[in-house]
Amino acid sequence: MTRRIAVAMSGGLDSSVAAALLADSGDEVFGIMLRLWSGGPNGNNRCCSPDDMARARQTAAQLGIPFYVQDVQAHFKEVVVDFFVDGYAQGITPNPCLECNRSIRWGFLLQHAQALGASHLATGHYAQVEERRPRYHLLRAMDRHKDQSYVLSVMGQEQLRHALFPLGSLHKDEVRRIAAERGLAAADRSESQDLCFVGGGDYRQFLEHMRADLPPPGLVVNTGGEVIGQHRGLAHYTIGQRKGIGIAAPQAMYVVDKRMQTNQLVVGPREALGRATFAVHRVNWVDGAPPAGPVEAEVQVRYHARPRIGTVTPDGAARATVALSQPVAEVSPGQAAVFYHGDVCLGGGIIQP
Repeated sequence: MTRRIAVAMSGGLDSSVAAALLADSGDEVFGIMLRLWSGGPNGNNRCCSPDDMARARQTAAQLGIPFYVQDVQAHFKEVVVDFFVDGYAQGITPNPCLECNRSIRWGFLLQHAQALGASHLATGHYAQVEERRPRYHLLRAMDRHKDQSYVLSVMGQEQLRHALFPLGSLHKDEVRRIAAERGLAAADRSESQDLCFVGGGDYRQFLEHMRADLPPPGLVVNTGGEVIGQHRGLAHYTIGQRKGIGIAAPQAMYVVDKRMQTNQLVVGPREALGRATFAVHRVNWVDGAPPAGPVEAEVQVRYHARPRIGTVTPDGAARATVALSQPVAEVSPGQAAVFYHGDVCLGGGIIQP
């Protein structure tokens, strides 16, 4: 049975190859691109600049598929950018990519694609969906170095039912080879790791440009409470940071804590870092409901962090306590803790202070 598939296109390599693979499948395929808000000096978002849009349109023409653009700037600004700015104002390190996948890509975009008659939405993410009746499961990508299941852990059964990830079983070098062989416009495009909406600058400059209500400069203290310097504002630092603290010491110093109530930055040696137990909120369980009791899982506390063995104990539908087998330095409030059983993503939640 022929499916009608919407492909989220950005003008980049991965989404272009995803569209090409689906265009070859015999299904009815069309491309769709979102115009997103940007705070950059030229008003361009890295995911939808005029060049990106032209490249995506060119790719769609090469593949012989229709191409549509939908303006979502105001909604994106409200649910992603403001979320990002507010997080730093609260002293945490928010992950806007999670919120974008939760509310924009697998919320607004999926609904818009369905309104255009699509049965499925495909993206260039490196992840896999597997149906094991009666449930859909989110799996890590074949290429573990490119795996993006961490930022897709916000998806549930209804989203996975309509999701396609054509690159999930491919390695990045295969994707580049396909793009080159097909002569796609994005074949030689390099990847960017910057936040799409900051306009190519540093996130700190972006926050200042947005006139965010950020914590003011304050005192730097060591783990013993001794004042050893001044900081520029807690938004300039993240847990585990070593460079750029501005403290002279006989040994390397790391950001250990950010105390919002006293506006103090706590620093110490590497051995002072690490948390083994923490709470998470806004928990999403991919299966649709929390497990009946504690579950053993591999827990990944940042996008590129190494998963650690731990126990996740649900506390209602949207909260849980995570207890790791050993302290981990990368635990940072505002980031996600994502739970796995092997390659299967169980879900995840936002780390609380």
